[in-house]
Amino acid sequence: MHLDPRNPLVLDTKELGRRPGQMAQIDRTVPAPEHLGNDVIEIREGEPIELDLRIESVMEGVLISGSVTATATGACVRCLEPVHEPVDVEFQELFAYADRAAHHHEVAADDDEDLHALDGDLADLEPVLRDAVVPALPFQPVCQDDCPGLCSECGARLADDPTHHHEVIDPRWSALAGIAGDAENDEKRN
Repeated sequence: MHLDPRNPLVLDTKELGRRPGQMAQIDRTVPAPEHLGNDVIEIREGEPIELDLRIESVMEGVLISGSVTATATGACVRCLEPVHEPVDVEFQELFAYADRAAHHHEVAADDDEDLHALDGDLADLEPVLRDAVVPALPFQPVCQDDCPGLCSECGARLADDPTHHHEVIDPRWSALAGIAGDAENDEKRN
C-alpha cells in the first residue's frame, strides 16, 4: 500500500535528501483524522490540528519531531455537560529509509512493530499523532474539578441546585414510618 502525497498527514521528505544534518521546519494546520480519541473525549474528525514540525535527515532515515495543538471535545463523566480540553503534546519519531527498515527486520530478534518506515520519500504522521495524542487525553474528563455530578435519584444536575436532595427513608425503618403516620392520623381525629 502506497501513501497518498495529497493526504495532509503525509509529509514529503524529498527536499532533505539523504545527507545527514539537512533540516527543515514545517508549520501546517491539518484536519483531524477520524477516531482521534476514545469513547469519552476526542478531537473530532475534520477539526483543525496545528502541527509545528522539524524534519531532519539522519543516517538511518528522517527524524520528525514537533508538537500537536488542538481542542478535544467530549462529555463530563460526572454530569454529561460538554467538555473542551486543550491538547498540546510533543512527539519525536524516526522514519527509517526502506532499505534500513528491511535490514532491521532481517537482523532483529523480535519483530519491531514500532519501527516506522518511509514509503519512498513519504512519511505517514497519522499513527504517530495517534500514539502521541490519545494517551495525552484525560481518561475521565470533567467540566470542572469540583463537579458534583448528577442526582442518583432523579438525574438532576447538582451544580444547578446545590441544595437539591430527596427525603430518603431507610427501608428498614419504613414500617415504623407507617405506624407513625397512623398515630398522627389518630391524634387528628380525636
